[in-house]
Amino acid sequence: MILHATDNAVSWITLNRPEAMNAITPDQRERLIRLLCDASADPAVRAVVITATGRGFCAGADLRGATTGDGPAEATSTVSTSTGGGPTGGGPTGGGPTGGGPTGDTRGGGGGERVSGDVARVIRLGAQRLIAAVLDCEKPVIAAVNGTAAGLGAHLALACDLVLAAEGARFAEVFVRRGLVPDGGGAYLLPRLVGPHRTKELMFFGDALPAADAARLGLVNRVVPAPDLEKTAREWAERLATGPTRALALTKQLVNASLDTDRTTAFSAEAAAQEINMTTADAREGVASFVERRTPRFQGR
Repeated sequence: MILHATDNAVSWITLNRPEAMNAITPDQRERLIRLLCDASADPAVRAVVITATGRGFCAGADLRGATTGDGPAEATSTVSTSTGGGPTGGGPTGGGPTGGGPTGDTRGGGGGERVSGDVARVIRLGAQRLIAAVLDCEKPVIAAVNGTAAGLGAHLALACDLVLAAEGARFAEVFVRRGLVPDGGGAYLLPRLVGPHRTKELMFFGDALPAADAARLGLVNRVVPAPDLEKTAREWAERLATGPTRALALTKQLVNASLDTDRTTAFSAEAAAQEINMTTADAREGVASFVERRTPRFQGR
């Protein structure tokens, strides 16, 4: 189940399958994508928080929760933390992930012979669409990581613009434990956050990374005591929600694209973003408030 509420211009998206360590089914993945797309289009939403209930943030993708019609390619796609123990040694037993969960619906029907290209199609239409929805969301997205984030769950958190973690949270690249290649954009995201050598260490060994170490490496913005996680996420999100929303969206686009472009392209994109942003009411308000020596009142337009 995905819980959703909008409060003070913040869209709160909460993974709510604590009995399965919040492993994501295909239906839940599609709802996450829709909510992120809706947040982009809704002027009443100016920031997004993704969090979860229970002791896990997200154990990855869940095969047991797959809808009927999911075919054989599912079993070879993204892993979740277990049966028999998550990355901290305490994964769900019974009713939880199977250890080989889906990242997307297959289009080939259930139980049939796998066709070449099925697995790649599943990944493109599933895990990669979810991560892209976070990266492309036109509102700032905060991950409030309350517990273990493994496999696709780790990538879901790391794709967010800002990452808060409770002291007991852990991050794990569990794919190697099942003999699988990382998906959900992991090999794209992690080198940009921690460099290739650290990425290979995390992915080659699959060890759980405590929140404090994740912060030290730059994967997490701040680690807070578990009771303070929601409060801190709310403070950050509501601060963002009072900011110049379009300027934040353009800034996000520039930063996300910067590592994939050369200097000339990056400078051109920056100039274009400035041109677009100067047509907004918030830019005019920002300049006027500076001249008038007062606090700006941004409306997100």
